[in-house]
Formats: sequence, structure tokens, C-alpha cells
Amino acid sequence: MKICLLMEGSYPYVTGGVSTWAQMLIENLTEHQFIVFAIGAEKKYKKQFKYILPKNVLEVKEVFLDEMLSQIGRYGKRYKLSKDSVNNLKNLITGEKVNWDLIFKIFLENKIKNEMDFFMSINFFDILKDSYEEKYNTAPFTEFFWTVRSMLVPLFFLLKIKIPLSDIYHSAATGYAGILGSMAKFLYKKPYIVTEHGIYSREREEEIIKSSWAKGYFKDMWIKFFYNVCRASYEYSDKVITLFEKNRQIQIELGCPEEKMEIIPNGINVESFKENFNELDKKEENKISNELIGTEDKHMLDLMLLNKEKRTEFINIGTITRIVPIKDIKTMIQSFNIVQSEIKNSRFFIMGPKDEDEEYFDECVRLSQRLGLKNLVFTGKVDTKKYIHLMDIMVLTSVSEGQPFSILEAMAAKKPVVTTDVGGCMELLYGRNDGFGKAGIVVPVMDIEKIARAIITLAKNDKLRKIMGESGNKRVKNLYTFEKCVESYKKVYEMYLKKQ
Repeated sequence: MKICLLMEGSYPYVTGGVSTWAQMLIENLTEHQFIVFAIGAEKKYKKQFKYILPKNVLEVKEVFLDEMLSQIGRYGKRYKLSKDSVNNLKNLITGEKVNWDLIFKIFLENKIKNEMDFFMSINFFDILKDSYEEKYNTAPFTEFFWTVRSMLVPLFFLLKIKIPLSDIYHSAATGYAGILGSMAKFLYKKPYIVTEHGIYSREREEEIIKSSWAKGYFKDMWIKFFYNVCRASYEYSDKVITLFEKNRQIQIELGCPEEKMEIIPNGINVESFKENFNELDKKEENKISNELIGTEDKHMLDLMLLNKEKRTEFINIGTITRIVPIKDIKTMIQSFNIVQSEIKNSRFFIMGPKDEDEEYFDECVRLSQRLGLKNLVFTGKVDTKKYIHLMDIMVLTSVSEGQPFSILEAMAAKKPVVTTDVGGCMELLYGRNDGFGKAGIVVPVMDIEKIARAIITLAKNDKLRKIMGESGNKRVKNLYTFEKCVESYKKVYEMYLKKQ
């Protein structure tokens, strides 16, 4: 069976939970072939894959949103659009209910071959003018015009791209990946599955509310647009897979039919996190040493050499994460500033790639320097399975998550976790009446003081750390193995294969 996996802003360009999930799925379902339809931001990342693609990947179809900037349109074109199509396009702008069939038909009937022709057409100006007069006439028209264009151009750019023919379409989100899955369902009448790791519409809403690029009077328009885009996946999909109960309830509130839904948690190879070494191999040790020479972190080499006797003198706190704003590394750094003032022998290791958002990484480094944090080090990307066993406490301070693999990995390695109350984190650490006990401490988002106090509580109590580590290990062994996860998806795919 051929499966088209629709990815947005993740696999195979970016490491992280969604990409880990995709790689795991492809690697372990070798009886199926995969086409990866990858939506990226910038063409400069073409073929810059962070993963070794399994042999059952037939093709990676790469589409980059910055390619739309090179499109040139012609002014004054007229399209033969029905009254219903015109009203529906207006609804897309004003945030009313959208009939996506009519949107898809415009592209499938080749009425719009170049999206920039449409945005320079008389039809578009008329639709825009009516929408403005109806809802936004207190805002400057020029700002309204450019806002609507920037909102619709990426969507129209994607909808005119030919989607490969497959037996099943599976998107790892709603949003742009989801709208392509919805269009594939409409076009090919093939099964369409969504796995929503996080709530895409809610994440975009939070981003827009906090943004400076969206003017206040247009933020509501942007938010409604993304809710409309995401509802398409709920409408066209045959099955919506979610990772935990809290997300399931939110998706139902947002309009996803309950009968379509199934919970399939993420899973990891628990056995691979067994500690079976005392120190890093010499090659890894030298690599880190060379990276740190000439930096402020040179004095941290004693830990990096991983002498077990020296390690026991310290409380080693770590996070395995991408250094990007959504992970709120700045809150983490400020929390450690409080921790270090009380736990003098504490050290913090921020482990993860530094190059995904270099500007944000530089801001984090400068913050650490301003606070004078001598015992904080950015290690860069490391071998998770090796480094996690060197930590006493693991931390996650994200402002938005699905079901983080980093927490599952900490649980597998018997490490207690301090995490913000986002996504499925509370369910992972506290369970749902499963009898395994607490695997860490859940704290409010962006609460520097409470995050610090939770870390300090664990740092001062070795017995509590061990109890929570054991609880987490038992929970992940019983509920969150990659075998269970892969088997569940295998059954879903086979069910739709039988129906064809």
C-alpha cells in the first residue's frame, strides 16, 4: 500500500516530536511504501534532511512557501466564478463558514492556474471590496488589502500544486498539511487520516495574539481564517487520531465528530534507554571538548568527560529540546538562576540543536551571560540515550506541546521531570488513574518561581527523585511503547486497505 504522509514545517527538515513520530512510523511499517509531501518555509533547505530516509520512502515531494514570492501575475483578468463561489471566497476572508468543495473546484477546474493572476484580477478586487465594506471599513483599505493577500496567497499557492496519487493520505496536522489532505480526499476519494499532535488552530491563535506582525484590528480575521482551514480536516477526514484525552475533548469542542476519533499515544523504545555505560566514548568526548575550547563553557569539561565520581558531586539538571521560542528557553534559564542561588552544586544542560532559530539562541546565550550563570551550558545536539542518564532531573518549559517524546524518554531513563502544564504533559506525569504514581511535578506556563521551586524540591530529595523515576518508568513500559504505537497505526492502515 502507498501512503502519502503530509508534513508541515517538520519532517524531514527539523528534529522534534512530530519528526520522530514520522520516522518511527515509516521505519517500522516496512510492508507499506511512503511518499512524503513536505511543506517547508524556505527553499534554501531543499534536500537538507535531518533524517536518513528509510528504503520504503519512494519520494519526498518538497514544496517551499517562499517560492510563491517569485510568482508574477497579470492585472485585470476576469474569471467565470459562480455566485456561490464568490460568496464562499468572501466567507473565507470574513471568517464565516466555508464550503471547501467550492474552493477546491475552483482549482480543479483550472480556473486559477496562477494564484497571482487571481490576486490581481477584477474578481478578487470586487470580493475584497465587498468584504471590506461589510466588516472592516474602519481600518485603512490598503492595510486590509495586503493583509488579505498575505493570508490567502500561501493557501492558494498550495492548492494549485498536484498532490501525488496514493492509497491513503495521512497528515501530521490540520493547517496547511490538513487542507492538502482534505483536497486529496475530495479529488481522489481515497481515505484521509489526520494525526493531530497539537491543536493547530489554538497554536496559531496564541501566536497571532502575541504577534507584532498582525495589526490588532486584523488579528480576529487571521484567527478565524486558521480555524476555517483546520475545520476542513475534521470535515473531510475519515479518522482523526489524537494523542491523549485532553486534546480529544478540545477537538470535539472545535467541531470534530466524536465518532471519527481515536486515541493513539506516542511510543518509544523503552529498552534502548537502559543505562549500560559509565562514560561517553573517546570520540564523543573529544568532539565536545573541541566545541567548548575558547568558550565560556571550557570550565565545564570535567562533566563532559563524564567521570562518574565527579558527577555525583553535583545535581545535574537537563533539558532535551529545540532552542526555539515555543520551548520558552528564557523562562528555563531564569528559573535556573533561582535554583543555582539555593542549590550551589547544581548544573544545567540545555541539549539540542542551536541552528533552528539562531537569533533566539543568541538571545538565550546573552540572557545566561547577563545572569552570570557559570554552571549552564548549551551542548548542541547530543545522543539523547547517552546524556539523559547523566542527569538527575529533566525539565520542559514549553508554552505549547502535544505529547513530548522528551518526557517519554526521561521516564524510560527513570528520571523525574518538571514540566509546564501544556498538551498531554500532566497526563504523562500524573497518569489517568493508572496506579503508577507521579513521575514528576507539573507547573504553570511561564511561572519562573514555581518552575524553580519544583526543581529545588527534587534537587533536595534524592528519595523522591528515585520514586518518581520508577513511577515514570512503569507508566511508559505499560502505556507508551513504540510497539503499541506502531501496531495501532498498522491496524488503522489495514482497515482502510480492506475497504478499497
